[in-house]
Amino acid sequence: MFFHRKELIREVKVGTPNPKFGQFLLEQFGGATGELTAALQYWVQSFHVEDPGIRDMLQDIAIEEFSHLEMVGKLIVQHTSQKEHHKFHDVPLFAIKGIGPHFIDSQGSAWTAAYLNEGGNVVRDLRADIAAEAGARQTYEALIHQCDDQGTRNALVHLLTREITHAQMFMKALDSMGKLTDPFFGTIQPDETVNVVFNLSQGEDKRGPWNTEPFEYVEEPKAKGGLPPKFDNPDDEKIMPKAAE
Repeated sequence: MFFHRKELIREVKVGTPNPKFGQFLLEQFGGATGELTAALQYWVQSFHVEDPGIRDMLQDIAIEEFSHLEMVGKLIVQHTSQKEHHKFHDVPLFAIKGIGPHFIDSQGSAWTAAYLNEGGNVVRDLRADIAAEAGARQTYEALIHQCDDQGTRNALVHLLTREITHAQMFMKALDSMGKLTDPFFGTIQPDETVNVVFNLSQGEDKRGPWNTEPFEYVEEPKAKGGLPPKFDNPDDEKIMPKAAE
């Protein structure tokens, strides 16, 4: 069951509308790192999760992301209000499609479900969610740097802050399963190379926790696979040896 309250989860009050900035904001409405992507990703993931606590967390965050989508939409409406129509010649996207949000990103590309990252395993999904929050946070920071309207900045800073909170929640969920720092999940055991790292980009090599104990560091890797077997492709062109002249 769903119901909607018309009050916003956080105030959205634009002081000086700017249709150009409204186009930037489309990135967080219909873009890859946007609120629609996050809301649908977490909501669909919740159907796969057996643990009731983690399922509830995903659903809580998904609904909050829908509230954030509403905030971004209202920001775009206010930045593209009718009183700013004289500025639309600078923003053909809104001149053609009209005011308010649309299911496109800041470059005019349509939203696609290909943005969603879910796979039916709670550990895999939570790691994808941490990355999603990082992408959204980066986008909000870029938007804030381009924004000179204080009311808009206030809303964007709040949205950025919530991305940090959600990432912490996902990390805590992973930690509760002992999977925050353990990369293994699933049922297939890795082979003997799981703790082997190769120095494959050579020159100015650096050592750190990523290639020292417990890892075995192979400074001069050797190919061990041999040459691939020959094969026949009956559809390929046959190259005939050129007769000696």
